[in-house]
Amino acid sequence: MTNTLALPTNLSVGTFDSYISTVSHIPQLTPEQERELAVRYREHGDLEAARKLVMSNLRFVAHVARGYRGYGLPLADVMQEGNVGLMKAVKRFDPEVGVRLVSFAIHWIRAEIHEYVIKNWRIVKVATTKAQRKLFFNLRKSKKGLGWLSKEDAEAIAENLNVDLKIVYEMEERLDGRDMSFDLPVDDSSEESISAPSNYLEQHDGDPALLLEKADWRGHKENLLSQALDGLDERSQDILNSRWLSEKKETLHELANRYGVSAERIRQLEKNAMKKIKDAVVLEA
Repeated sequence: MTNTLALPTNLSVGTFDSYISTVSHIPQLTPEQERELAVRYREHGDLEAARKLVMSNLRFVAHVARGYRGYGLPLADVMQEGNVGLMKAVKRFDPEVGVRLVSFAIHWIRAEIHEYVIKNWRIVKVATTKAQRKLFFNLRKSKKGLGWLSKEDAEAIAENLNVDLKIVYEMEERLDGRDMSFDLPVDDSSEESISAPSNYLEQHDGDPALLLEKADWRGHKENLLSQALDGLDERSQDILNSRWLSEKKETLHELANRYGVSAERIRQLEKNAMKKIKDAVVLEA
């Protein structure tokens, strides 16, 4: 079966309302029709059958996407991510299980939308773990207006989601934060331009003299390392190159077979060579 599932291409492009109007006129499938198409795709890789499965459920994706209007993200992009989730569900759908595609697909649709929202809602990610993502979306639903959570609300959310109360407060702070440009245009009448990070963050590594000194020191260290390597015997050089410097690193056992000794002996030679290099670099530095 082929793994390629093409995006629907015959939908009109326009406003959200025109898109809804278009997908709402796509005929819905009966359970029998849906099962037949799913079998054709699953057993024979019939992409036309898969396309019909996707198209007939686009209205459901649009319905789910509407619930994410409040995140300030383009609704068309949210729907597109939901459509990707629907296509993933079609690829994994087993008609023999006995459930409708839409019931199976809801997890994949929401998962793709959630991933998109998390990545794009702020420049800096507000949630990285599975628990944080769950808290993010539940907290957004639970907050009343633009106010802060009361102690009772926060405790109820923490208990309901089985997380520490401190984590709820941390996530609330992230939700109420906002992105700020690093270097805003200078405007004496604007408090935002005065508080831009570029006005108070010190660039510790911006001194050209310090940068040159670091570059010279790094070059000196590299020269010492090269000289120390050249001072080793040929076998020790080969062991270090094979173990650490080559693109395809060799194991102790591979080197042991090459030299006809034990892996422990190779480890000892490697350790001794590393010590000689360290002593040479430290002494000269």
